[in-house]
Amino acid sequence: MPPIDRLTVLRTILEDGAVPTFVAPDPDTAFDVVAACHDGGSRVVEFTNRGDFAYATFAALARRVDAEAPGVALGAGTIVDAPTAALFIAAGARFIVGQSFDADVARLCNKRRVPYIPGCFTATEIGAAEEMGCEIVKLFPAAAVDGPAFIRGLHGPSPASRVMPTNVEATEEATRRWIAAGAAALGVGPHLLPPALIASRDVATMTARVREFLGWVREARAAV
Repeated sequence: MPPIDRLTVLRTILEDGAVPTFVAPDPDTAFDVVAACHDGGSRVVEFTNRGDFAYATFAALARRVDAEAPGVALGAGTIVDAPTAALFIAAGARFIVGQSFDADVARLCNKRRVPYIPGCFTATEIGAAEEMGCEIVKLFPAAAVDGPAFIRGLHGPSPASRVMPTNVEATEEATRRWIAAGAAALGVGPHLLPPALIASRDVATMTARVREFLGWVREARAAV
C-alpha cells in the first residue's frame, strides 16, 4: 500500500474536522485505539510520543496499521525536534504534530512531503509557521485562553489561517463553540479517550465515543 500523501492527509483532517489523539503503552493496546477510531469513522489518528519506549511502540503500530488499516493516516505528536521527527517519519508517520513551532522540523517535513502541525499561541507564531509551509496550526495550550474568541479575532485580519485547537472537551456544547468560532478541526485526546478506557481495551466503547464526537462535529458544521 503506497503511503498516504501530504495533500490527502491535510484534506482528510479538514474534511473529518477532528483528530483523535492518544497515549498507549504497547503496540497491541495502541492498535486497539486506532481500530476503534477507524471503526468510529476517523481517518486520521495521532499517536502521542510520550512515555518509555514510545518510539518502539509507534514503529510496531505503524507497520500493523499499514497492513490492517491502510485507510488510516497515523501521525506522531509531541515531536520537538527534527531528529525525532525524522525517526517517526521513517517509521511511517504520515503527519507530525508539535506543542511548539520549530523551523528545522518544518524544513524536514517539507523535504519529506509530510504535513507539520506545530503548536502556536500568538498571531506572530502562527504567521511564522505559515511562512514555513504549515497549512494547519495547533492552538496550544488552548485551555489557557478563550480559544474560540482567539480564533474569531485571528480570522479578522487572517481569514485563511487554519487553526486546530487541541485537548478540547469532548462535549456537544464545546464542539459547537469551537466550530462556530471557525476552528478548522479539533484535536481531542483524553477527554474523548481517557487513559482508563484505553487501558481496558474496550474497543466497542471507544468506537461509540469517537462516532458520537464526529457526529457532533458534522452537526456543528451544518449549523454554521
